[in-house]
Amino acid sequence: MMIYKIFRSAEWDALRAAGTSDGAPVDVADGYIHFSTRAQAPETAARHFAGEADLMLLGVEAEALGGDLRWEPSRGGALFPHLYRPLRLEDVTSAEPLPLQDGAHRFPWNTQ
Repeated sequence: MMIYKIFRSAEWDALRAAGTSDGAPVDVADGYIHFSTRAQAPETAARHFAGEADLMLLGVEAEALGGDLRWEPSRGGALFPHLYRPLRLEDVTSAEPLPLQDGAHRFPWNTQ
């Protein structure tokens, strides 16, 4: 199962340069890296990245993260994937721009 991390372009650049990342400032503050499922990612973008351009959508295979990935309740009791170690560049299986279109982020699976 693919899970997704939304990074600002500067955060993506830092991950590519260093090979690892502790995540965005909110991740560092919380002590784990927030991910979303495909179904959760649009709400995550709308809630935490509203109106922001220059974002990247990183895809990661959940099973490859092993026991460092935990599914924990968040909004309304929904389970969200949280990574309790740095994200490694080799964990990332896809990275695509997440453009704004008419004020909302356009996800690659919503291409109509």
